[in-house]
Amino acid sequence: MLNGEATPWKACKVATACLDLSEEAAAIVDEQVAGLVDTVTPVRLGKIVTAARYRADQDAARSAAERKARERGVYVGRADDHGTKSVWILAATGDVLRFDATIDALAEALKTLGDPDPVRLRRARALGILADPAHAQAILTAGRTGTLPTPTPTEAAQPSATAVAPPADATTSEVACSQGERVEPWDVTPSTDADHAPDATSGAGQIVTGVEAPTRQMVNADLAQLDGITGSRTSRTTIYVHLTDHTLATGHGVARVEGAGPLLAAQLTELIGHRPYSIRPVIDLNDTISVDAYEIPRRLREQLKLIHPIEQFPYGTAETTLATDLDHIQPYDPHGPPGQTGTTKLIPLRRYSHRVKTHGHWNVNRTTDGTLTWTSPHGFTFHVDHTGTHRTKPQRE
Repeated sequence: MLNGEATPWKACKVATACLDLSEEAAAIVDEQVAGLVDTVTPVRLGKIVTAARYRADQDAARSAAERKARERGVYVGRADDHGTKSVWILAATGDVLRFDATIDALAEALKTLGDPDPVRLRRARALGILADPAHAQAILTAGRTGTLPTPTPTEAAQPSATAVAPPADATTSEVACSQGERVEPWDVTPSTDADHAPDATSGAGQIVTGVEAPTRQMVNADLAQLDGITGSRTSRTTIYVHLTDHTLATGHGVARVEGAGPLLAAQLTELIGHRPYSIRPVIDLNDTISVDAYEIPRRLREQLKLIHPIEQFPYGTAETTLATDLDHIQPYDPHGPPGQTGTTKLIPLRRYSHRVKTHGHWNVNRTTDGTLTWTSPHGFTFHVDHTGTHRTKPQRE
């Protein structure tokens, strides 16, 4: 900032983040982020500064992580607003990622079984289903197979303690679940009287009206049928960890976990937890993958996600996921040459940026060194690479 090479408010943010560091450690952070202050977005800059702080003073970072771990807990809100309650969870990153993956898997299973609600409501309903791990496992199994297994007379008549595997992570640890007589919100027998359909009460305390009522009643009946039926583990959580060879060899340093940000190498043990895990082969990002079709296979999506962790629009803010739009730099030509869909021919863009590029008269080209050159409708140009966005100075006549 003193040299006039950084935006003052961004430099102040960096300086504030380093107040508890020694002068030597702060100098290390300054050296690592000085060239990036004005080329990346504030959110991305914050993550880079955090990683630099961890590297500069790992002992202080480890102590801060231990203090934060002692603050963890699960808290239920006091207020009840028309049958809706809030819950606040502060837990280990790995546990939260696995919990979120389980919620997503249940929401997708409910959709497969015919639940007409949007995903946010299905995720909310999944929270209640998780209260019974055996019931949740049965729903996940039915959602995966598309079939509804029928409980045997013994299962229906005699409650028992059942050991099941938690559904949505790479786990085989057993959880005991005592299954007795109870009435759950989703255990609703569908009415056969069509006159009562508009006023039917749905599962999870929801009220549905009109044509959605019969669908909701059938879904409730299917879920009730699944109650008490257990199955095998149906899904697992995939975590992408980026780390250097030095960190891998010594066990010390900073790793970047997608969806979580920078973590100390020692925290990776807690991230994985005590559950069984498998390590997949390293994906070589220097490999060039291409296909001849317009459709993009998963392996190509995965590679582009790892090559470009952030969308490639100028000053892009969205993190790349497997669901992010992948745009052909040059429009796909069904009668054109093979290999038009490939690692060097696609870029990740969030939906809004994708529409701006397609309909807003923005142009983009890739240079020989991999840098993207964007040109706005007004003639401004930007270079986007792994260090961020660099606006080019207009040439004076």
